[in-house]
Formats: sequence, structure tokens, C-alpha cells
Amino acid sequence: MHRKFTLFAWIVLIWNLPVVLWGAYVRATGAGAGCGNHWPLCNGEVLPQSPGIKTLIEFTHRATTGLDGVLVFVLVVWAFRAFPRQHPVRLGATLSGIFLVIEGLLGAALVKLDHVAGNTSPYRAFSHSAHLITTLSLLAWIALTAWSSMGKPAIRLRGRDAWLAYSTLGMVVLLGVTGAIAALGDTLFPARSFAEGFARDFDSSANILVRLRVWHPALAAITGAWVLYYASTLLRSAPRLAIFAIGSLFAQIVAGVCNLLLAAPVWLQLVHLLLADTLWISLVLLAASGPAREVQVVPEWGRSVAM
Repeated sequence: MHRKFTLFAWIVLIWNLPVVLWGAYVRATGAGAGCGNHWPLCNGEVLPQSPGIKTLIEFTHRATTGLDGVLVFVLVVWAFRAFPRQHPVRLGATLSGIFLVIEGLLGAALVKLDHVAGNTSPYRAFSHSAHLITTLSLLAWIALTAWSSMGKPAIRLRGRDAWLAYSTLGMVVLLGVTGAIAALGDTLFPARSFAEGFARDFDSSANILVRLRVWHPALAAITGAWVLYYASTLLRSAPRLAIFAIGSLFAQIVAGVCNLLLAAPVWLQLVHLLLADTLWISLVLLAASGPAREVQVVPEWGRSVAM
């Protein structure tokens, strides 16, 4: 039963990746208003009649998100049926469900507040940043749910281990926020070339969403160096995850540079986001498996035994 649950949990995590990418595609194509100001209905209808391309894009995103809700609901129910009290799988599944609900509500708020399509309000930076943080939290807890169900010992990070792990994850979240703002600026104010985009970044008359883009590559350089250091410290204790994280980091750097030089084409934005999500998940699991005082949850009694 636990093996089947583990497989299902990984499937739910994998399913969330295209859902996230399609949400980015909705933003990049300006299709966020494809269903009008209606939510959860689409233009006041359950199934849109004779929809245009942008309506199809937005409705597809809502449909895949709805299916995601069903999958996460099953994950939560299954976790409580298959695992005892105080087991980390129950906690991970519950938090996955909570963050999915929050993400859905934030998505609805984007539509109702008109923070979609061609809206150039600086407040979109806050709403999209909140949406991104919720998405990263959702991916993290689904990944930890699957990880814990494999019989991995629960980890309580302390001291230097905790400081390194939490600072690394925090920096990556901040980097993701600046990336979301940069992508929003690229969508609303597309540049025809790298030179044109670079000039706009330092133009005092440009929209604030454009002028904030410069922070993303600057923070990426700092965060990339830190992530490389952090992963290197765990090469002995978790070699596979550490190597995977380092590989994801370098792939992300290449994609980011190409995205910058090619003036952020939509397809490359999606590749960049997929690599970012992959790196994030690998770092979350790396932190969970890093050197620390381990606590093994004993299913028969639901007690913790120090290792």
C-alpha cells in the first residue's frame, strides 16, 4: 500500500509541473482574461461556447488545475488512511492541500482584480509574487510527502545544517520572486533585442516592472554561487541529490543566459521555469536528506526514536 501511495505522490508532483508551466503560458500569451472577469465560471459558462484561442488557453489551465485539486484531495485522504498519527506523510499531504487551496484563491484574485492580460499596474508584482511563493510551497510539500512515504527518516535540522538549508531555500524563493517580476516585465513590455531590453532596464521613464528586471540576473549570480556551495557540502551525505541539484543549477544558468540574450521568447521562458522548479524540488529534498540528527517515525506506535 505504501509503495502505491509513493508512486501516486510522485505522479501528483509530476502532474503539477505542466500545470505550473501552463499557468506561465497563460501569463506569457496574455490569455489571463480569456474567461473574462468570471471565476470559477468561464465567461459566465461552465463550458465556454465557441471559445477563442485565449479562452481555450485560460480554460485549459483552469481544467488542469481542477484535476490537480482532485489528485491532491485523494493524496490527503489516502495519507490519513495509510499512515498513523504524527507521521510526516500526513503533515505533508495536509499542507499540500492547504497550499493548493490558497493557490486557487490567489488565482481567482488575479482574475477578479484584473491582474491579468495587459494590466501594467505595479501591484501585479505583489500578486504574482504571492502566487509564485504559494506554488513553490505546494511543490515542496508534495515532494516531501512522496519522500517521507518512502520510509525516509524525518529530519530535524539544527545549528549550522538548519541555517544553511533555510538560507539556501530562502534565497531561491527570493530569486524566484524576482524572476516572476522579470517575466511579467518581459510579457508586458517585450523587447526586440537584448540591447533594447538592457537600455530599458536603466531608463528612468520606463515602467517599474521593467526597471525591476535588472535585479533578477544580479541575484541569480549570487544565489547560484551559494547553491553550488550548499550542494557541495552534501556531496558525501546525499551524493545523488547533490549532483542532480548542481546539474540543474548549471542547466538553469545556461537557460537564463539564453533567455536574456534572446529577449525572452515564450518557449524559453517555459524551459527556464521548468528548470527552476526542478532545481527547487531537488534542493528541498536535499535539505530533507542532509546531515542532521535524524528522527525515525515508528508506524506501529507513532512514536519518535532518536537515531
